[in-house]
Amino acid sequence: MPTIAVDKAALFKALGRDYTTDEFDELCFEFGIELDEDTSTSDRPVVNGKQEPAQLKIEIPANRYDMLCIEGISLMLNIFNGKTPSPNYRLVPNADGKLHTITIAQETMQIRPYVSGAILRNIKFTQARYESFIALQDKLHQNLARQRTLVAIGTHDLDTLKGPFTYEALPPEEIEFIPLNQTKKMNAVEMMKFYEKNDKHLSRYLPIIRDSPVYPVILDSNRTVCSMPPIINSEHSKISTDTRNVFVDVTATDRTKLEIVLNIIVTMFSQYTDEPFTVEPVGIISKHNGESRQVPNLTPRETEVDVNYINDCCGLSLSAEEICKLLKRMAYSASPSKASKNLIDVSIPPTRADVLHQCDIMEDVAIAYGFNDLPRSFPSKSGTVAQPLMINKLSDIVRQEAAMAGWSEVMPLILCSHDENFAWLNRKDDGETAVKLANPKTAEYQVVRTSLLPGLLKTVRENKHHSVPIKIFEVSDVAFKDLSLERKSRNERHFAAAWYGKTSGFEVVHGLMDRIMLMLKSVFITSEEGLESDGVGSSSYWIEEVDDPTFFEGHSATIHMKIGGKEKVIGIFGILHPTVLDNYELR
Repeated sequence: MPTIAVDKAALFKALGRDYTTDEFDELCFEFGIELDEDTSTSDRPVVNGKQEPAQLKIEIPANRYDMLCIEGISLMLNIFNGKTPSPNYRLVPNADGKLHTITIAQETMQIRPYVSGAILRNIKFTQARYESFIALQDKLHQNLARQRTLVAIGTHDLDTLKGPFTYEALPPEEIEFIPLNQTKKMNAVEMMKFYEKNDKHLSRYLPIIRDSPVYPVILDSNRTVCSMPPIINSEHSKISTDTRNVFVDVTATDRTKLEIVLNIIVTMFSQYTDEPFTVEPVGIISKHNGESRQVPNLTPRETEVDVNYINDCCGLSLSAEEICKLLKRMAYSASPSKASKNLIDVSIPPTRADVLHQCDIMEDVAIAYGFNDLPRSFPSKSGTVAQPLMINKLSDIVRQEAAMAGWSEVMPLILCSHDENFAWLNRKDDGETAVKLANPKTAEYQVVRTSLLPGLLKTVRENKHHSVPIKIFEVSDVAFKDLSLERKSRNERHFAAAWYGKTSGFEVVHGLMDRIMLMLKSVFITSEEGLESDGVGSSSYWIEEVDDPTFFEGHSATIHMKIGGKEKVIGIFGILHPTVLDNYELR
């Protein structure tokens, strides 16, 4: 969890009272955060003849990006203590009605395709606020932005720039400006060399774009460079404590995290504008991909929660009205639903991107109620009844039967090389089957397997010095592309077995298959007449010869199964083709 150091006196002033260390530790515990250290009880360094102010080091849950600064911590604790209502974040256009825009060039698709922005108009910085503003950006870069690989934030003095803005991708030789805190103008190639040698902090971000033929850059209408994300901002638009209008740009490779980061930045510091909690929107013009829109989107997300679900999970018997009061302590807006007495309409603030399910809201209800006050009723009460998923239960049954038949279970990796999954098995890749890694680190891990066979054969290869026969099996998942689903892929649970010995072992594998099918209460039939037999139950199976390039010609068969009158091919077995054995070094 990230640890945030905040000025003790400033935080207590924002909270409206002083706390002892024990009192504040208790408050943090009640809210679900943790006081790690109070430096007022220890020796503090002396800087410029002055002792460093006392600090509170607070551990924040990894999902609470809105509490990575003193502004977020004080706001949430004041709402929790009932000292301030939840803020109403609003988008307010500029007084002249003119909307600043950022036009995205199509070339940015090569390097960093997304950009967003906002303006904090008439903001008032003090030195402490300014330092907190910079520190929040750094914290977001470290965790949510994954060291700037996913998201990079730029902040600029809007009064030094002239809109509209453009977001382009240019060859590094064509990008020239004075970098932040420097005095010499450089092009992007020179900057890369300069920061590689002279700045350990920025040098770790250089590989993100260094090998690209084009670098991302944000320009104003005068072609003045604002920033070259994710590396450095321009000295020209540097913000200071005197800055009154801040232009925030956020670039990203992930659209979702782009919007989360922008919302956190502007909501936390909009409280310092002349009209608190207001943000000036920016228009994004992106005609090449249809992503034109107005940002940021500060509209609360609407959802519903089940009263019975919350009460069952927490062991309580609260009414909808009582739950609504508790949710308001956690910065939600909630009211009993008009559609049902058992539902509550909840508005999730734009700062809470971590709320994805009603279980997250249930947790906040428990925090507001008080974890220490929840009734202790285990195990007589429970919100859920634990039981295995049916697919896992079936998998365990198959594992047990195969093991009792004398076969050993193996668990190879789910990733394999492209050749192992296709070419080495004499199979062709149609491009629509396997899920491929975008940037595999090694040739050994390129795709998610679509068959359990490569893992079994590699296991045999690494153990062929042992005595034969080797009898192994695996029950695990494979993955396939599926464009009909939101995640564009699906998992399937498969069973596979391999026999390696001095003979083909066809009849041994056949016997294992028969045992598994018998255990599943499926009857083996050998002729068409058997299909009509009264002795055959609702489940039956048979095998048919098939010509599959993975197996030796004339020595493979598909397994057909009929359940409830529906026939389906459920598997294949046979003697592996000599070329497959050669590929896996098994001959």
